[in-house]
Amino acid sequence: MCGRYSQTQSGDAIAAVFNLETPPEVAPRYNIAPTQSVSAVITTTETPVPQHRWLRWGLIPRWAKDKAIGNRLINARAETVAEKPSFRSAFKRRRCLIVADGFYEWQRLDQGKTKQPYFIHLKASPPFAFAGLWESWQDQSNGEVIDSCTILTTTPNPLMSAIHNRMPVILPPAAYAPWLDPTLADPVALAPLLRPFDAEAMASYPVSPHVNNPRHDDPACLVAIEQ
Repeated sequence: MCGRYSQTQSGDAIAAVFNLETPPEVAPRYNIAPTQSVSAVITTTETPVPQHRWLRWGLIPRWAKDKAIGNRLINARAETVAEKPSFRSAFKRRRCLIVADGFYEWQRLDQGKTKQPYFIHLKASPPFAFAGLWESWQDQSNGEVIDSCTILTTTPNPLMSAIHNRMPVILPPAAYAPWLDPTLADPVALAPLLRPFDAEAMASYPVSPHVNNPRHDDPACLVAIEQ
């Protein structure tokens, strides 16, 4: 799964990578957690130019009666996303790029009694994109509208397999345009985009349990430790 990640890049860097007309106003985030607002890029049929959008992490399906369902839908499995009722509509029409520059995963040690957190990133250290889905949900009791999202996961590459049995789908830049294209709804055409990222382009290192607490959102989360 993907349950925590970082995004410490500047608005100018994000605009350059994702071809945004205006740099977004962003602050460094070192330990992004579910239910928080996250930086994303979307297009729509009405606005085909990539645009920055803040989304709540944890997808709330349009048919949901309670927004709390989003707390359980922070990830979607790439293998089944086209069929699952919670995700299939968004998979066809509302895909997004979730902006990141690294993520955390926990390796189980001592038969699962201990978990060692790792920080995983691209060697080039640019802002990159997780494959995401988004929805706009309205609370029928008070009219509140919440735009929310989920991160797709896939099987691990060789780097990740030593740490965890899943990894987030990281899209290469060449995949950004087709993934964002709201007119492309064929699961067969989209499936090849949802593969494990090249392990040779990635690196990982252990970090302290400081990151375990989602209230800790500071540079100490990224500090490497010796095992």
